[in-house]
Amino acid sequence: MFAIDLGDGAELRPLEPWQAEEFLAHMDRAREGVDPWIPWAGRSTDLDSARATLQRYSDLAARDAGRLYGIWLDGVLVGGTMFVSFEVAYGNCEIGCWLEPAGQGRGLVTKATKYLIDWAVWERGMHRIEWITRPDNTASSNIARRLGMKLDGVLREQYPHNGVRYDSEVWALLATEWRTR
Repeated sequence: MFAIDLGDGAELRPLEPWQAEEFLAHMDRAREGVDPWIPWAGRSTDLDSARATLQRYSDLAARDAGRLYGIWLDGVLVGGTMFVSFEVAYGNCEIGCWLEPAGQGRGLVTKATKYLIDWAVWERGMHRIEWITRPDNTASSNIARRLGMKLDGVLREQYPHNGVRYDSEVWALLATEWRTR
């Protein structure tokens, strides 16, 4: 296993099925604030469903199609970032993130996501990195801006949540833009 030091007692590490109990405890703390943005948050409500969520990402990693990483602060899981999709053949990927209140306001997602983008661009040769969020998730939009992403457009009523359809903003960063930062 590896850990990337994010500074100030924070680390970025793989999040895997054997950590389901810790992940469930984290989701119990984070669910209310995360559920509107992360589809699996509302489905990870017991140990079996938490393990299934983590297993789904392990299966994606095994197929080189996605990955999931946790963010630990002083040894406690407080959030994470992920490759929601990772399409090597096309050179496109999507990054997502989440944080419980204890991890917010410290720049942890921005720091962690920079490592994912570096790896995707420099190691894997990805060309386009996307960030998709709802327009009312200003914290997420602000991270996309800090990462140098540009708003490509809005997909109207694209995202269903609890019986309501929401718009989705599509932010993107091209490898050439990342390399010249």
